[in-house]
Amino acid sequence: MKKVSIVILNWNGSELLRQFLPSVLAHSPADRAEVVVADNGSSDDSIAYLKSTFPEVRLITLDRNYGFAEGYNRALEEIDTEYTVLLNSDVVVTPNWLDAPLAVLANEPTVAAVQPKIRAERKRDHFEYAGAAGGYLDRYGYPFCRGRILHCVEKDEGQYDQTTDVLWASGACLFIRTAVYKEAGGLDATFFAHQEEIDLCWRLRCRGYRLVCTPQSLVYHVGGATLEMESPRKTFLNFRNNLLMIYKNLPEKEMKAVMRFRFWADYLAAAKFLFTGHPRNARAVYEARKAFYQLKPTYEAIRRENRQKTTNHSLPEIYRGSLLIAFYLKGKKGFKGLKGFKGSKGSKGLKG
Repeated sequence: MKKVSIVILNWNGSELLRQFLPSVLAHSPADRAEVVVADNGSSDDSIAYLKSTFPEVRLITLDRNYGFAEGYNRALEEIDTEYTVLLNSDVVVTPNWLDAPLAVLANEPTVAAVQPKIRAERKRDHFEYAGAAGGYLDRYGYPFCRGRILHCVEKDEGQYDQTTDVLWASGACLFIRTAVYKEAGGLDATFFAHQEEIDLCWRLRCRGYRLVCTPQSLVYHVGGATLEMESPRKTFLNFRNNLLMIYKNLPEKEMKAVMRFRFWADYLAAAKFLFTGHPRNARAVYEARKAFYQLKPTYEAIRRENRQKTTNHSLPEIYRGSLLIAFYLKGKKGFKGLKGFKGSKGSKGLKG
């Protein structure tokens, strides 16, 4: 019986499917895994191409583009295998990529989700921005990774080859227990895209689960295939969703100080966009903060539920300092320069 479904969410990505799907099929044994493409209401020839070229791929068709978050939620309603891999359509997998993550899930019942090591497809000796070798947050909600601090991405020289606990696993290639995904409510559909997997992982970590990176498994990710890095829409989603995520998950005793810091930090970011010739991105930061406060009342019940279900009140994977201060004022450009939290100390030590 197949234990894992590899679910690729597609929206008008016919060219991406042509380029990247063959590696997934080549390195995912059919006796262990089913490959599923969930089509998010594409208007290109994606569906016709899949049916004619890869009839062995299971196709889930959605009636419109629901975005990354709700698209996956709807797709997973039709998945009943023990494990699911949320895999971006612009990822190249490598031989035996399934082995290490699935072994951790099989042997470690407290682990809810796992990610492999993720390198950049366009610069293959470097980590990839959105995941690298596992994700963390600082106390103010800024995400970073083993292998990527803000915009500085490190070369992979084996420095993060330990299997270790992390705070979040990248949505580019996320192995997760299907039942846990559904029990936790899946990805937050309001996010549409960007940081929804960080929110889910933070939620799971608060509820006592663990998240792990297994660098023995390697994939390559293009990144930015849907929205370019400097897209005002991407800026809006990142800033708004990050604030929503903080509001949903942060302990009450930390909320005022964090939101005060974020007020100044967000508007400094907007000023930087403005003075470097990106006025639309500066406007997007303002609109993101406005949208957060408009949505905040509808999230009060969600926040209460999250805090009521929290059993783990101290998360050692959160860096208690400021990532911005460490980077800009102290010159800490690499992950290992961030001292004083569990993530900088390497492996926790897993069974098997």
